[in-house]
Parts: sequence; C-alpha cells; structure tokens
Amino acid sequence: MAKDVEGPEGFQSRDYEDPPPTPFFDAEELTKWSLYRAVIAEFVATLLFLYVTVLTVIGYKIQSDTTAGGVDCGGVGILGIAWAFGGMIFILVYCTAGISGGHINPAVTFGLFLARKVSLIRAVLYMVAQCLGAICGVGFVKAFQSSYYVRYGGGANSLADGYNTGTGLAAEIIGTFVLVYTVFSATDPKRNARDSHVPVLAPLPIGFAVFMVHLATIPITGTGINPARSFGAAVIFNESKPWDDHWIFWVGPFIGAAIAAFYHQFVLRASGSKSLGSFRSAANV
Repeated sequence: MAKDVEGPEGFQSRDYEDPPPTPFFDAEELTKWSLYRAVIAEFVATLLFLYVTVLTVIGYKIQSDTTAGGVDCGGVGILGIAWAFGGMIFILVYCTAGISGGHINPAVTFGLFLARKVSLIRAVLYMVAQCLGAICGVGFVKAFQSSYYVRYGGGANSLADGYNTGTGLAAEIIGTFVLVYTVFSATDPKRNARDSHVPVLAPLPIGFAVFMVHLATIPITGTGINPARSFGAAVIFNESKPWDDHWIFWVGPFIGAAIAAFYHQFVLRASGSKSLGSFRSAANV
C-alpha cells in the first residue's frame, strides 16, 4: 500500500510496498465465483474483439477489391484496420479490467503469469476462454459474411510473400514485447507512488500500443501478437497456409511476453528499488 513519507526539505514523497506474489497454484480459486466470472468476461471480450476486427478486415478487402467493383482506396485501409484493433482493445480492457484484468490475449496472460500476477489455474482457464471466444467471434463473422469470408482470407494470419520465417518471428516477438511491456507499465501499482502527478488511464496506452504495432507489422504477418486471435481465425478459415505459419503466432508472442516480463520485473523494477533505497538513505542523513 502507498503511504506519504517526508523527503528532503520537507517535501512529501510517496512510499510503496509491493503486494505479495500470487501463489503459483491456488486450488482454492476453483471454489470462488469471481474466477468463473472473470473467465466468462475473457471469453465474451475476446469474442467481441475478433468479431469486430475480423469483420473490419473482411469489409476492407471487399471495398478495395477492384475486380468486384471496389476501388483501390476504398474501405478503411490499413490505418483503419489498426484503429479497429487498437480501439477494440481500449474499449474491452476498459470494460473488463475490474473483473478479469482485461487480458484478452494469451500472451498477456502468460507474461503476467511469469511475473506472478496470476496463478497457474487462472492463467490456463483464461487462455482456454480466450481461444474459445476467438473461435466463436470469427465463427460469427463467417456466418454473417459467408459469401465473402473464404474469398478474402477469413482474416487469418500468415507470413506475407517476400518475408522469411525469421523476419515474421522477429516481428511477432518485438510487437508482443511492445504490447506486454505497455501492459506492465500502465498497470504498475507503483506508478501511483512514483508518478502520481501523471495520471494514466491504463486501457488507453494499451490500445495505442496495439494500434502502433499493427501499423508496423500488418504488411509482414497481418499482425498476430495475440495467439487467440490467430488461432480462432485459423480454426474457422482452416486452410493450409495459415496453419503452416501458425507456430509463429504462438512462439513469437510467448517469447516477446517473457522478455517483457523479465525486463519490467527484474530490470526496471529492480533499478527502481535501488533508487528508492538511495533516496531513503539520503533522507536519513
């Protein structure tokens, strides 16, 4: 919890005591309704996320297909697609943060699990709910756009022509690192003590991170950075190319999330603790 302490020259500073790590395996969670409510929230949020975003992708391809009466600059364009993904994450994290933490992404859940923010049971149930929600969300898209869904690729992620596997994997690792690093930074409770003069609405930077990463990596991989998003689209589209490249959209995001968790917890937070210790020493002189 945060508390006020007196710093040099009488200025008020804030001290902060980190909460204890979440238990690795907490069987008692299985008896609590709050866990199942959170799992349901993750399922519904991921369903809505995939429904809106994949429908946006299909709609753009319909409107820009010159062979079917579209125009080159028709539809929302890549910028609009990036806004759809980032905007939906902003909305859904805002809606579900107080219930489930607003993960909506197995890579985010994995990173938070490595940092001991969620237990193994919660992490596994979240990932299952996210993948099932993604499948259902893309399934609704196919049901409502059945005449266009297969023709325009089903919103499935795959490596674009001209890029090798290493480039695609690197894009997913770096893109997910940006996202998960932003999640850690935006939700860090220590910010209230360290940067209380800089208010942060956590869903906003997280949504912007998704938006910016999509701008950079849509031309390379279609932008995964979310294994559930890639898995749901691959299951419903069910063509060989997305499945051949599918491992990239699990391995890359999980590596990126692990690096972000390590960087934030053991580099940034460790250096912050040392700085706080130095401040205390100076204050006691």
